[in-house]
Amino acid sequence: MSQKRNILMIHAESWDGRMLGCQGHHPALRSATPNIDALAKRGTLFRNAYCTNPICCPSRANMLSGTYSHECESWNNYKGLETGMWTYVRGMEEKGYQTKLLGKHYDHLTGHHTIMNRVADCLEPLNREGKAVMDQDTAQEIVVLDSEEKRCHEQDWNMFDEAGQYLEERSEAENDAPFFLGLNPGLVHAAFVTNTYWLNKVPEDLIDVPPVDPSDHPAEVYQRKSKAWRQGFDDETVKKVRRIYFAMCAEADTMIGELLDVLEATGLSENTTVIFSSDHGELAMEHQQYYKMSHFEASARIPLIIAGPDLAKGQTVETPVSLIDMAPTICDLADMPHRQAFSGESLLPVAKGDGQPERGWAMAMYSGVTTNTISYMIRQGNDKLIAYEGYAPRLFDLAQDPAELHDLAEERPERREELLKLLDAQVDREETLALWEEYRRTTFAMFRRQAKRGLYLDNSYGLRHQPSSAYDDIMGNAFTGWDGENEKRVSEWLSP
Repeated sequence: MSQKRNILMIHAESWDGRMLGCQGHHPALRSATPNIDALAKRGTLFRNAYCTNPICCPSRANMLSGTYSHECESWNNYKGLETGMWTYVRGMEEKGYQTKLLGKHYDHLTGHHTIMNRVADCLEPLNREGKAVMDQDTAQEIVVLDSEEKRCHEQDWNMFDEAGQYLEERSEAENDAPFFLGLNPGLVHAAFVTNTYWLNKVPEDLIDVPPVDPSDHPAEVYQRKSKAWRQGFDDETVKKVRRIYFAMCAEADTMIGELLDVLEATGLSENTTVIFSSDHGELAMEHQQYYKMSHFEASARIPLIIAGPDLAKGQTVETPVSLIDMAPTICDLADMPHRQAFSGESLLPVAKGDGQPERGWAMAMYSGVTTNTISYMIRQGNDKLIAYEGYAPRLFDLAQDPAELHDLAEERPERREELLKLLDAQVDREETLALWEEYRRTTFAMFRRQAKRGLYLDNSYGLRHQPSSAYDDIMGNAFTGWDGENEKRVSEWLSP
């Protein structure tokens, strides 16, 4: 067997890091994730782990490159890393690792999302009326299939089957090169779909209705309008969404458990480090929102567990960490040098039981769809600051106010300013705002020229069944109710 360490990484979609039985956060999850809970007992659970950007493409771009969005300019779901930029997968391949990537593994590159992402992400700061962006989004669907079939999400089951077959093949191979097996399943990403088999795994009487968020902060008001949740907020609907989401977690946990059983049965667990994480969370009706795209805990928190040979067992780390730490951690696991560009720290020493994370805080930014400004999050200790360009910052004490309903920014001005100073030491917000503005203008001007020539074909969202190349149709698909006044405003914005 190879003396180098194999790596099995399961990087889920939209998994709120609090929603594991081992986190003890929600009673409905107490028995729903036994396999991931067992993995935590065999390794280190990073209890307060965060994404660096609460949407798919830039989150992965940050994780794979070890750089924040303001550094690699991964602004939104359309704009990620450019072809040729370094990732740890590329580094491992150069190091001699055999890599097997399954699922959504190229979502970190620019251009892999819909036209709506490209258009809305550029123009939402001009969307003064708060026109709906996601009212036709299929992720708003709520479905419970009348089926007792265990393999509800068949595509993900097939992916895990293929991963298990790969492990069996590797255990019998004469070639002892180390491997990196990376899975990016679709679960537990919305739409909210399950069947009766999995729904019955989650006790109905333990499902809660999150408290109403009374905030009228302009950035949050805008986001709710832009997301345009069309299913309502009555208690029955909210509970149904949350129960389905938890059922999706339960199904994904079973897939993970079966794959870990294969790892053990093949003997590969003796030389394989297992990492379980996610790209971001899912609000699941907290703060009257679905999806991610927010710095609230349900959206920004991720699960993170590292387990393997020679690593500490049953260890829980409370210090905040984030996906920015993944690249240096994997570099250490694969015996690769750290790159000068890295902004995170390796968590391998911590996973070995050698102390705590040095940085002591976690940071994220967001400048994508359903927002009309750039926002930042920084958490240190129990305090979390959310700073918005153009709007007042917000401050929450997560120990006293885990639901993030009581803004302390005015009550604790000294702590607010302390965290703003810490944030400003990490990112030049004025320069970042200018770079973002330049990107938006340049990108949309090019798109507009090309779209008016009929070069695009949009078949997403509201145009799913009636694809169109007409510029006005494409704009109306991105912003419900797009009209001449909006077009005039864009022309003025693009004028020298």
